[in-house]
Amino acid sequence: MKTLEPTCTTWRTSSYTTASEGGTNCVEIRDTMSQVRIRDTKDRSGGELSFGHAPWRAFLRSATS
Repeated sequence: MKTLEPTCTTWRTSSYTTASEGGTNCVEIRDTMSQVRIRDTKDRSGGELSFGHAPWRAFLRSATS
């Protein structure tokens, strides 16, 4: 039997999204127990990308350095 991810996690929007853009020019992140999920704020039903925690942390380190 497959274990499902918890449904209590929420989507977070980047703090760089500005009100003048209507808060829609961004991606949203959702952190679950086993992965980080990403979706387009403008097209929330358009699909998601998912990454393990270690690759996501490596991406963040390289993006902020």
